[in-house]
Amino acid sequence: MSDEPSAQLRTFLPEFRWEGVENRPYKEEGSAPFRAIARQVLFTEEGLDCELRYFEMAAGGYSTLERHEHMHGVMILRGRGHCLLGDEVRAVKPFDLVTIPAWTWHQFRASEGEPLGFLCMVNRERDRPQLPSEAELAALKSVPEVAAFLAG
Repeated sequence: MSDEPSAQLRTFLPEFRWEGVENRPYKEEGSAPFRAIARQVLFTEEGLDCELRYFEMAAGGYSTLERHEHMHGVMILRGRGHCLLGDEVRAVKPFDLVTIPAWTWHQFRASEGEPLGFLCMVNRERDRPQLPSEAELAALKSVPEVAAFLAG
C-alpha cells in the first residue's frame, strides 16, 4: 500500500463549508487577541509544500495582529472588510488578492453587517506568529489610519 494520498473530491457546501473538512477554532482562546473567526484546513497533504486554509469571520470580527517569517497569499472569497499590511490599511472585497511579505504586520477585519471569508496559502512548514511588543504597537498606532483601524 502506498503512502501517497488518494485522489478525492470534497464537495462545496452551503455557508462556505466543504464536505469532510472540519470547521476549527481560529486559535486557542486567550492565545492572542481576535474575535469571531474560524478556520478550515482545505489542503495540507505532505506532497504539497503549502497549506490552503479558509478563514471566515463574522461581521465585525478580526484576525490577530501578527507577523511571521513566512509570506502569505490571500484571496478574498466573500464579504467586505479591511486589511492592515505593514503601515497601510486597504479595503478588500471578493476576489481581491493580497500578498503579505515575510515580517509584515497584518490583520484582517470584517465590515459590520457581513462576514468576511478568505483563502490563505502558506508554507506547510512555517514559523509561529509574533505579536507586536508595546513599542511596536505604539509605532504602528503613530500612523493615524492604522490607529483608527486597530481601534475597530
